[in-house]
Amino acid sequence: MLQQQAVKDIALERPGATAIFRRHRIDFCCNGGRSLAEAAGLRGLDPAAIAAELDALTPMPDEDIPEATEDLIAMIVSRFHETHRRELPELIRLARRVEAVHREHPDCPKGLAAFLEETAGELEDHMTKEEAVLFPMLTSGRGAMAGMPISRMRAEHLEHGERLERLAQLTNAFAPPDGACTTWRALYAGCAKLDGDLREHIHLENNVLFAKFDGGESAGVCGCGGKH
Repeated sequence: MLQQQAVKDIALERPGATAIFRRHRIDFCCNGGRSLAEAAGLRGLDPAAIAAELDALTPMPDEDIPEATEDLIAMIVSRFHETHRRELPELIRLARRVEAVHREHPDCPKGLAAFLEETAGELEDHMTKEEAVLFPMLTSGRGAMAGMPISRMRAEHLEHGERLERLAQLTNAFAPPDGACTTWRALYAGCAKLDGDLREHIHLENNVLFAKFDGGESAGVCGCGGKH
C-alpha cells in the first residue's frame, strides 16, 4: 500500500513524486525513511489525498540517475554544487536590497541576507570536503573506508535541513506579501528554488550515492526538514 511505503522509495521510483513532496513540504531527502502516512501526518495532511496525487502522476521519463559512481558524482557536482555556488551570491544580493529598501515593511525578511551568507559559507565548506576527500575515496576503490566521512556528511545534511526550515520561516514559506516588488518576488522564488535544489541534492547523496557504500544506513535519519 502506497501510504505505508517509505517516502524516499516513492521519490526514487515515481517520476514527478518529488515535485508533489516539495509542494506539500514533505521531507523525502533526509527523513525519507518515514512512511508516506507518517510524513503526511506530521504536516497535518491527509495521506490518502497525497497518495491519490501520486497515483495520478502520468508516467514520463525522469532525469536519468547514472548508475556508475563516477557519473553520479559528476552529476551531483554539476547539477547541484555548481548551481549553489552560482545562485547563492545573487540571492544574497537580492536579500540585501529588499532589506534595505523595505526595512519599514512589517513583512520585511530581516536577517535573511546574513542568514543566506552564512548558509553559503556552510554549504561551500561541505561541498569542498566532499570534492576534496569523500568523492575521491568513492571513485578510487576506497569506498569501504568511507564510513566515517559518509557519516559526517549525513550529519551535516541534518544541519542543512534545519537551515531549510529556518529559510522557510524567514520568507513566510516563500510567499511574498501582497504588492511586493519584483525584486522581493524574485528573492523568494530563488529561495524556493534553493530549498528544492538542496532537498534533491541531499536525496541523491543520502539515498543513492551513500547507500551504495553503507547500505542506506541512517538514510532516513538525517533530518532535512526534520521538524516537518
